[in-house]
Amino acid sequence: MAQDDRPLPWWSAGRHTDVRPFLTARNAITRATRAWFDEQGFTEVETAILQVSPGNETHLHAPRTELVGVDGARATRYLRTSPEFACKKLLAAGETKIFEFARVFRDRERGPLHLPEFTMLEWYRANATYDAVMADSIVVIAHAAQATGIGRFSFRGRTADPFAEPELLTVASAFERFAGIDLLATVADGHGDRERLAAAAGQRVRITDDDTWSDIFSKVLVAHIEPNLGQGRLTLLFEYPVPEAALARAKPSDPRVAERFEIYACGVELANGFGELTDAREQRRRFTLAMDEKQRRYGERYPLDEDFLAAVANMPEASGVALGFDRLVMLASGASGVDRVVWTPPSGET
Repeated sequence: MAQDDRPLPWWSAGRHTDVRPFLTARNAITRATRAWFDEQGFTEVETAILQVSPGNETHLHAPRTELVGVDGARATRYLRTSPEFACKKLLAAGETKIFEFARVFRDRERGPLHLPEFTMLEWYRANATYDAVMADSIVVIAHAAQATGIGRFSFRGRTADPFAEPELLTVASAFERFAGIDLLATVADGHGDRERLAAAAGQRVRITDDDTWSDIFSKVLVAHIEPNLGQGRLTLLFEYPVPEAALARAKPSDPRVAERFEIYACGVELANGFGELTDAREQRRRFTLAMDEKQRRYGERYPLDEDFLAAVANMPEASGVALGFDRLVMLASGASGVDRVVWTPPSGET
């Protein structure tokens, strides 16, 4: 490539001027969000990025590093994939309403909606049902739109009104409506029946012999459910099947589903929330199974954070939500991708 044909570096005046309006919008949304949480009596926290365990979900991958003590002793640490473990320790310590603009890190992720380093807005309410953080999420998204003055989100030809009453849709209803699958008929005793779901989904997605129940669930979700969500207005997708809710408690009225929800706009997932699991023994069981599957698939596993598991046993009933802040800024500013709403792109990129 000739020298004059090379892409402009991100720090060039021309390129920075191009994205400057989106960055201005980011600052406005940040201020508005902080003001709303302050009005609601939340405490802003800032938790540690280096962790003993970055999280224990099968398909999340974290950068790792090594700390060297003054005596030369070495200890493996990970860059967190979420501030969740630390925030729940604070709930166990007695905090009741907390939020954090958290820098988080994930390997194997890059694209118009993914960055290897990004900002996650995460908050928790002690002694509150997950309906409360569902309502919080809708308000936070509307405040972002108000901060920029945008009247409608748009992305890849889809639009959504952030001020309209959201669509409420259970996962089971979504699978029936958009894929013709009776999802809950494939769930029993906290587990997914792989063969039964494979038979139901075989005409909808390509299934391999190595696919688990969760793999098939995800394939159907991505191919047939998510593209239909957040059309014209936000969609609040809730009551995820228990096998897809590693950190959420089961719903008392139907143990096949968990108190987990996600919010979509224009087919883009914005938020993921839970009625938090407070059974440490069950949490350990779920994490162990997830790490066994990670070892089988990827040849690695992350340690369990014993301090976190102890905190789970001591934390109050609570609900929490993680919102992809860069994605929210992207939609509220009219940007074409998340890389245009961050002040500096990932290291090493032009």
